[in-house]
Amino acid sequence: MSKKILIIVGVILVIAIIGVAITFNKNSKEEDNTFVLGMDDSFPPMGYRNENNELVGFDIDLAQEVCNKLGMKLEVQTISWAAKEQELDSGNIDCIWNGFTMDGRESDYTWTTPYIDNSQVVIVKSDSSINSLSDLAGKVVVVQSDSSALAAFTGEDAEPENVALAKSFASLQQVGDYNGAFMNLEAGSVDAICMDMGVANYELNARGGRFRMLSQHVSNEQYGIGFKLGNTELRDKVQSTLLDMLDDGTFLSIAEEWGLEESICLSADNVVNDSDLAVDKGNFFVELGSVVSKLAEGMLASLAIFVLTLVFSLPLGLLLMFVRLSKVNVIRWIAKIYISIMRGTPLMLQLLVVFFGPYYVFGISLSYSYRFYAVIIGFALNYAAYFAEIFRSGIQAIPAGQSEAATVLGYTRAQTFVRIILPQMTRIVLPPVTNEVITLVKDTSLAFALAYTEMFTLAKQIAAASASIMPLFIAGAFYYIFNFIVAWIMEYIEKKMRY
Repeated sequence: MSKKILIIVGVILVIAIIGVAITFNKNSKEEDNTFVLGMDDSFPPMGYRNENNELVGFDIDLAQEVCNKLGMKLEVQTISWAAKEQELDSGNIDCIWNGFTMDGRESDYTWTTPYIDNSQVVIVKSDSSINSLSDLAGKVVVVQSDSSALAAFTGEDAEPENVALAKSFASLQQVGDYNGAFMNLEAGSVDAICMDMGVANYELNARGGRFRMLSQHVSNEQYGIGFKLGNTELRDKVQSTLLDMLDDGTFLSIAEEWGLEESICLSADNVVNDSDLAVDKGNFFVELGSVVSKLAEGMLASLAIFVLTLVFSLPLGLLLMFVRLSKVNVIRWIAKIYISIMRGTPLMLQLLVVFFGPYYVFGISLSYSYRFYAVIIGFALNYAAYFAEIFRSGIQAIPAGQSEAATVLGYTRAQTFVRIILPQMTRIVLPPVTNEVITLVKDTSLAFALAYTEMFTLAKQIAAASASIMPLFIAGAFYYIFNFIVAWIMEYIEKKMRY
């Protein structure tokens, strides 16, 4: 009987192995025939999500036609623009195709022939007094993170006049996407946006007459399709197909649909020289020291958020606890609803509401300095809700008889709380409070939602600029060391309070 069982099990295993092999082979063939396009989904008209949450855009239509002609299946993969190099190097995507600027990146990728000319332009509110680039002196200007606009002002190949212009700004800020940039501009927290002309024209048409474009351009650039260094085989297939589409009129037809016909620069005579694609990574230890130094500066911003959040949220949480324990039903329910909202909605959403709420609800113009205050207010209000519930559980864990005994001994309610209840509550709640404090250290990275540059935001920017994941690992080490110190301090306090 045992032999029969072994034979049956063996047959099943063989069938399973064959099935896995066939499936793997099939999947491999499918993957080999799939063209994975990496893109940011908030870059109209090149690639973005429409009102139906569908991925559309000029580059997507081009890529689809290329795949149709090559007999390949197109897969559009949305990526974090700050991590595009890592996505490409890891093989998650085959190319970056999303209004991708070649200028200044010539040696970082294997490029196709440039296909679109573009310029960096400045957008201001329609009633703004800014009419030229020189008027930007003393103003707050915003750009998208790791964008051509940022490179035009701060990149290694930036023109001297643009570097000088950037130095005249009151501040050059970065946001994750252009929708956030326009929200900041409309709210008055920034004075101008520097961005791609193609995107600017689309946004101006979509947003009515609330904004306008300056006639002076910051810089000119060209879009190309970026492949992993050395992947000339796939690049050549795509490039050859694009040139065929130019000859048969397909390329022009798609460009006309998106209003980009005047920006076409596709030409067989303008191919990037692959012999120039050498990358100089520099000295590792010098690079490491530079990254650590920059992240240390960012850590100070994270530390400021951490300390100020605790300073305000702990007493606010204690006050909220008393309201939560009130015998007045109305007051108690207000506290319960507040805590429910704070714990039930994302902290990032709360930060956005705190920052943009005064303008969109009350019409109050926002200053740039309010950005930092909004971060602290949002964090403090959120963490106060968690601390209130932790404190409540600590108080309710103390036997009611202790309060009654204190009353018999002549203690006032205030004396009872300070001398008897509070010390015991503190000892009880220290472990869960420690957990929240450690979480707060990590949550400081969410300040990027308001374009406030703390350590993790800085790490992502450095990683994108250096095409290396090392800054992210170093940032992780910073967080771990900080949390290790916090945990040690809290554990020390906990031991001291054991009695």
